[in-house]
Amino acid sequence: MLHGPQHGLFDLDFQVPAMCADRLASGAADIGIVPTFELTKQDLAILPGTGIACQGPVRSILLVSKRPAGEIRTVAADSSSRTSVQLARVILERRFGARPTLTSHAPDLEAMLSTADAALVIGDPALRIDPGALPYHVYDLGREWVEMTGLPMVFAVWAGRAAVVTPEVVGAFRESYLYGAAHMDDIVAAESGRLGFAPEFVRDYLTQCVVHALGPREYQGMNLFLKYAKEAAAAPAPGRP
Repeated sequence: MLHGPQHGLFDLDFQVPAMCADRLASGAADIGIVPTFELTKQDLAILPGTGIACQGPVRSILLVSKRPAGEIRTVAADSSSRTSVQLARVILERRFGARPTLTSHAPDLEAMLSTADAALVIGDPALRIDPGALPYHVYDLGREWVEMTGLPMVFAVWAGRAAVVTPEVVGAFRESYLYGAAHMDDIVAAESGRLGFAPEFVRDYLTQCVVHALGPREYQGMNLFLKYAKEAAAAPAPGRP
C-alpha cells in the first residue's frame, strides 16, 4: 500500500488491530485489520483472501506460566489483541480444563507474573522473549490451537462496512499482499533494522510463523474459533453461578 502499485489508492492510518476495530465501530475508518473476535461484536464484511493466521507455532503469542496450564487460576494479559485474550481463554478451558480470571496488564513479563499465575504476552514483546531461557512453562498459543483442532488459527482479518467492500477493493488488497510477498527481502531489511531483530529471525517469522494468504482451511479454523469464543463469553465467570 505504501510502495507498490496500490500506492495512493487509500488514505492510510497505522494502528494495532484493536484500535482499528474501534475506528471501524466509530465510523472513523471504512476498512481495518481487525481482531477475529471483533466479528462477534460488529456487523462487518470480510475482505476474503488476506489476513493474519498461523498453521502451527506462531511465536508471537505466548502464555508464560509459573504453573502447569491446568493449574492456572489467574492470567495477566496484554490487552492490545482481543483475539489472543479470547484464544487463551478457549485453549485453557477446552485443552487444559482451566477457567482463570483474566486481568489487563502492560506487557512486562516479570511484573505480570508478580500479580498472576500466568502472563499472556503478544507481538514484539513476545518475540523478544527466549522461551527456552525462561524458568517457567511456556505455551505457544498458535501451536496449542493447531494441536487441539487440527486447523489453522486466524488472528485478524481485513474487514469493513459492506458498502465499501467492493470487488475492486478486495482485488487491491490481494494485489498489495502479492506485491509484499514478492518483495520480502526489502521488508526483512526494513523491519529488522527498525525493530532490532536479526534479519534471519524476521524472515523466519514472516515466512514460517505467520500466514497472510487465507483459504478454506483458514476460514474453517476461524469459524470454529468464533464458535468456541462465543460459548466461552456466554459462560458464567469463574466463581459465579
